[in-house]
Amino acid sequence: MILTAVALLVPLTLACGSARPDSGPPGSGQPVTGVDWRIDSLTADGTTRHAPATAHLRIDTDGKAAGNLGCNSFSSRATVHGDRITLGDLRTTRMACAPDRMDFERALARTLTTGTLTARADDGKLTLTDGDGDRIHLSRRAPE
Repeated sequence: MILTAVALLVPLTLACGSARPDSGPPGSGQPVTGVDWRIDSLTADGTTRHAPATAHLRIDTDGKAAGNLGCNSFSSRATVHGDRITLGDLRTTRMACAPDRMDFERALARTLTTGTLTARADDGKLTLTDGDGDRIHLSRRAPE
């Protein structure tokens, strides 16, 4: 009986252990979740704005997202299905920064939460595109 149990559990354990905890767009070979991303720029309404150095994003495999919008930190629920990412309402701190940083932050928050984003990851870079064609350009953050 023990031999039968071992024969059944070993393949199951190996199958469960081989699943990748990080997910990425199909065919990209690069994870999107579990990665610290630096937000480089945002292209919204045809205008590209460079992100403040503090802007970053991380989406974890447990459905949590967090980061910094350029001035304020945020957290949110995240749903990832293949190359589709949806963030829920953002919970943010309420600090005030220079007007240009606050403008960037509002535009970024709007792009992150207007609906489902399509992810495209390639060579340490990630692009998130919303339904209006606005794009968030990210790259892997260097370890601190």
